[in-house]
Amino acid sequence: MEAVVEQLFPSLTWRIRHIAMYPDQPYDFVKLENDFEGTHFGLYLNHELTGVVSLFVDGHIGQFRKLAILPEAQGQGLGKQLMEYLIDYCQVQKLTKLWCNARVNAKEFYLKFGFVATDKTYTAAGYDFVVMEKTL
Repeated sequence: MEAVVEQLFPSLTWRIRHIAMYPDQPYDFVKLENDFEGTHFGLYLNHELTGVVSLFVDGHIGQFRKLAILPEAQGQGLGKQLMEYLIDYCQVQKLTKLWCNARVNAKEFYLKFGFVATDKTYTAAGYDFVVMEKTL
């Protein structure tokens, strides 16, 4: 089983986001207003797009959004591989901080990569979120 991460066109992220994150919402729900201003990465498992993450940079600070792995491929370390790739990419780009709005039920996942939970929390689309950040 070989997984490869590549940069990809924004619209290629939408199907994975929809299936993995918001299957009960309309397809357009997963499209971000600024998708075409971001850098998007896809994880291909055996040549099939299986995971995605989107990065948006403001100065030296990066925000990643919509990290998603197809449900049938979860639990195989693919999210870990995608996060490691993203962190390495941000370090090469000389970013000083990386942050995200993490679903509370995914908080433990991000802690493994050195992210710290802030006191900023909110609820959206039926999910509880916490802002997490990592100094690079």
